[in-house]
Amino acid sequence: MTKRILMIEDDKGMVALGRLMLEGAGYEVLAAYSGPEGLEILRKNQVDLVLLDIMMAEMDGWQVLDAIKSEEAFRDLPVIMLTAKEQRENIKSVLEHKGQFYDYVVKPFVVRELLSTIRQALLAQEDRDES
Repeated sequence: MTKRILMIEDDKGMVALGRLMLEGAGYEVLAAYSGPEGLEILRKNQVDLVLLDIMMAEMDGWQVLDAIKSEEAFRDLPVIMLTAKEQRENIKSVLEHKGQFYDYVVKPFVVRELLSTIRQALLAQEDRDES
């Protein structure tokens, strides 16, 4: 069964690139250009993983992550955080949200590495579901 990934990212160019990369790897992609839109799409669709940009207007990625994880239906949903900042600049938020997201990827990312992280997150989720 094809895995469905929701990409929440306010940069339309990054969404286009992500869609091309992910669909090329065999995933189905849903896209949202803001946190509220992403939450709405998530609630209306079966999603296997979320790619979530941290730096967005209106609601930043940490606020969106808090909203996702506050809902029982999405507590175990794997989320990969995306940001153009280096991790040390976000260390406080990373520590505050430790355990709520699967991994953290800095843009520009290496396609092979991001795809590997996605595969690992989906496999870990399958293992949890089987337990």
